[in-house]
Amino acid sequence: MTSAGVRRLCTRTETGRALSPPVGAGGILTSAARPPVRAPRGPRRPVEDGADMRGRGEDRGWALLDALLDDRSAPGLAALAAEVLGLAECGRYAVAVLSLRGCPGPGPRAPVAHGLRFLWRVRPDRVLGVVALGEAEPASVAALLADRCRGPGGVSPAVRGLAGLGTARRLADAALLTCGTGRGDVACLDGRVPAALVAGLPPVSAYLAAEVFGALLARGPAERALLLSTLDAWLECGGSAGRAAGRLRCHRNTVLNRLRRLEALTSRSLSRPRELVEVVLALDALRLLPAAAL
Repeated sequence: MTSAGVRRLCTRTETGRALSPPVGAGGILTSAARPPVRAPRGPRRPVEDGADMRGRGEDRGWALLDALLDDRSAPGLAALAAEVLGLAECGRYAVAVLSLRGCPGPGPRAPVAHGLRFLWRVRPDRVLGVVALGEAEPASVAALLADRCRGPGGVSPAVRGLAGLGTARRLADAALLTCGTGRGDVACLDGRVPAALVAGLPPVSAYLAAEVFGALLARGPAERALLLSTLDAWLECGGSAGRAAGRLRCHRNTVLNRLRRLEALTSRSLSRPRELVEVVLALDALRLLPAAAL
């Protein structure tokens, strides 16, 4: 985007949409985008929670924020957005992505007491939230949103500066993919990077799952579920058969016997790091990909 493009952003609103800033519960200002005339009328959606956007600067503020989220770079864009939006150009930010069905009515609202400022943008299939973190961590954002709206949702790692919002939005999209089908959690990308890689490459992941677990998937449902749940418990317990036995309410030797059976069916040793990585990624693929893709 050129500098002229930045100026054009500041003099227009989004095509076909007008913005209206109602005041929500708790004194938090939210703005919702009204759909085009021909679109079916739906519930109002959240866009912003700060009073800074009132007045004539509101429209260009939204245009600048959208440009940052879409990674349209231009000299001075981040600095201008910081001035118009009343944000720190070099502050700490995260982006949250929520499904539209997870935000009924006015959508998620974060109390000011938590020290987090949210600016919400509505897209056709999701809601994007820019979060000024201050000293907070993205995990706090995920916990707050999980407590106030239905998932699924994804939260990016912290980025430094408004110029990083495009990257943060893509990372939040990746975190959202790790929630899988039918799950309602709000996930941070931190701690789920391997699962995000699996979810982001469905054909490769489906091949890996079939390659690793093909023989197991051909077994009966009861045996398949037993061995996979044992593997999952063992991984969650840091590779401790004793702790996994406590979680599964069985003897430690029972866990070890099941794992040996799994090794035989997968032709992979859980004690060899590279083979263990394949097993773990294949397990994520089974969890995240629809059954029809496997």
